Amino acid sequence: MEYINNESGIFPLIGDRFPELEVQTTHGKISLPKDMKGKWFVLFSHPADFTPVCTTEFVAFSKRYNKFKKLNTELIGLSIDQVFSHIKWTEWIKENLNENIKFPIIADDMGIVAEELGMVHPGKGTNTVRSVFIVDNKGIVRTILYYPQEVGRNVDEILRTVEALQISDKSGMAMPENWPHNELINDEVIIPPADNEKLAQVRRKQKNCFDWWFCHKKLNRKK
Repeated sequence: MEYINNESGIFPLIGDRFPELEVQTTHGKISLPKDMKGKWFVLFSHPADFTPVCTTEFVAFSKRYNKFKKLNTELIGLSIDQVFSHIKWTEWIKENLNENIKFPIIADDMGIVAEELGMVHPGKGTNTVRSVFIVDNKGIVRTILYYPQEVGRNVDEILRTVEALQISDKSGMAMPENWPHNELINDEVIIPPADNEKLAQVRRKQKNCFDWWFCHKKLNRKK
């Protein structure tokens, strides 16, 4: 297993198996990735409960919770706060913003999980930065994102990434920038490049190819 080695610790990389963790959450104890077997999950950290930017993010994740569920994907929050703080915060969100947080939040009050996953960046203080781990249904890390405390995440982008990864896995195609709203090929996907000279010559003559190494096609998606 390959990891990044630095001052803060050893962190999993894209393509690694997600480390086995036993965590306390607002829904009780969870074993990761064991309890998510057969499902994708998005683990995202936030700096602290009862903070404005984090609250806007949790509302956004909550409003899209059913869309993640349709993609067989669970959401899991995390911060270096006690479970009591998480509970009171989610109660506040429900009472004041009319949004019911249905997904669990890890209470990493000792910072053990945050340290193991590289969620604390010393140059940005002692709280967790806004990290995101997208893990597939085999327990493999597929995407890692980091945002600073002062900038909230785009939850639609995280949802888009999960969907794009799943479609890429199923079809064997690559997904263009901002799929399905790419400026060159719209919602089409990218065909693997030719792997021999004969196919390369054929590809150059096809209407759906910019060149032998850049061809695209429409992909039928079941809704």
